[in-house]
Amino acid sequence: MQVSQSTGGTRERIKAVALELFTEQGYEATSLREVAERLGVTKAALYYHFKSKDEIVTSVVEDRLGRMDTLISWGEAQPDTLATRQALIERYADAMFGGEQPSVMRFFEQNQTALKNLSAGRDMRERMFRLASVLCRGDDSAGAQLRAVLALFAVHSSWFAVRMPEITDADRKRVALEVAYELLAAIAAQSGSAAEPTPAVE
Repeated sequence: MQVSQSTGGTRERIKAVALELFTEQGYEATSLREVAERLGVTKAALYYHFKSKDEIVTSVVEDRLGRMDTLISWGEAQPDTLATRQALIERYADAMFGGEQPSVMRFFEQNQTALKNLSAGRDMRERMFRLASVLCRGDDSAGAQLRAVLALFAVHSSWFAVRMPEITDADRKRVALEVAYELLAAIAAQSGSAAEPTPAVE
């Protein structure tokens, strides 16, 4: 197997293959040599782009942090309504289910212990709490904070809590949003936002 000749394409291919191995074998149990072997390149060629496994994970997380920063900025600029909360969680689900993100989600789920010890993992947790804060703007109660975090967790946990081999990614997303909408509706009611109908999840 040969990686793309472009620098950007090579880096993306390395990250994709590394995530495959980290998910299959575990982050700690996978070596850079194994990543290079699956790519069909020398370890020296791999080192040109990434010097360590941590650098690969950091690059993956930075991509994700960029998506989350965009969502946070958008949410902060919107009115404090149930419609905004629902739109924000929908955008979050779209960002997490689109493109290569399903493989990223599975990697995070399989390697939570390893991520706790990496600065990239700490950055992810910080962004998650910031996003949760945007979801419960207008209601600083403990219940609202917990519901906001659980709404985000509904999107994450659909990858491992829904154990139906035949379920599609689209169905996982639909179920996750249904649960998230229920949690967000309770926040809106507490903060005094006008009641709005929960949209149908297609």
